[in-house]
Amino acid sequence: MLVDAVRAFVERELTPHEDAVERSGEVPPELDAEIRAKALTAGFYAANMPEDLGGGGLDAVSMTLMERELGRTAFALQYIVHRPSNILRACAGEQIERYLLPTIRGERVECLAMTEPGAGSDLRAMTTRAERDGGDYVINGRKHFISYADRADFAVLFAATGENQITSFLVDRETPGFTVRLGPDSVSHRGFHHCELEFSDCRVRADRVLGEEHKGFDVANQWLGATRITVAIQCVGRALRLLDMSLDWAASRKQFGQTIGKFQGVSFKLADMAAEIRAAELLTLNAAWRIDQGTLADEDAAMAKLYASEALGRIADNAVQIFGGMGLMTELPVERLWRDARVERIWDGTSEIQRHIISRALLRPHERG
Repeated sequence: MLVDAVRAFVERELTPHEDAVERSGEVPPELDAEIRAKALTAGFYAANMPEDLGGGGLDAVSMTLMERELGRTAFALQYIVHRPSNILRACAGEQIERYLLPTIRGERVECLAMTEPGAGSDLRAMTTRAERDGGDYVINGRKHFISYADRADFAVLFAATGENQITSFLVDRETPGFTVRLGPDSVSHRGFHHCELEFSDCRVRADRVLGEEHKGFDVANQWLGATRITVAIQCVGRALRLLDMSLDWAASRKQFGQTIGKFQGVSFKLADMAAEIRAAELLTLNAAWRIDQGTLADEDAAMAKLYASEALGRIADNAVQIFGGMGLMTELPVERLWRDARVERIWDGTSEIQRHIISRALLRPHERG
């Protein structure tokens, strides 16, 4: 029922706006507000958050199936049906009323400020610093490739607070010394902007520390595992859409007196696409199940993200090949999905980072001394 309801919502409320967002590179604020309101009414907004806090209370497997359906449409639109970061569950005291609950109700939106120009996946190379000054922290530094910061009301900021120590902070958009600028345009996920954040003597109260001081790695790791599973299953959703379109095309497009699906050069591609999608989906659902069982390891999420994102790249390329020249024409969504697929192997941890996590876990039991 959940899958059917979300799929119907996507087809009715999101997909019809894809072309306009692709052409303009923007989601108009009024459309953003309209979709958010409808998602709240339908019960899809903040579905990952506990029911007693006003969220949907979905388990990880159900949430993953929901994200698979959302993954079938343009990212700039699906993101409005917001899944607040699990990091915010670390809110305590006054933070709950100021940040957590309004985010669940759709009144405020957060962004995650982690990546820096000189420290992408290497968190220990982070140069943004927060220095304690009485009851405040003074923050200086720069972040880039920060998704949705142009629409966010506050940032969950990660900053160095000691040697190999980071701390996470809740920083309101209007805080003096905090500046948000649009970053360079990306060919992937048009309409979903990546921003640059600058902090210049930005003063934040000590009670805005999220979690514990110097324990930002713990907060970050909790977030990264879940988001990697989200990326993986959204890749599956996009791959399913590409397969559906490729099947329709192969069954109707004729060459040399027969539909192209009857040629092995096409039919074998379709078979490979279907097999890779099944493998990626099961790998990702298994990781989600492990979250529900409390047994998820870093390498579980890494495997799902690595395989699903790389499979999507191969599937998108096969879809373009099946469509031929039409696969690169802007009148069809194939070329957009092909472009969008490329970033999935980079954000939320590159493929190389995922392989490092997996290989490290494999070698650990065999290490001596």
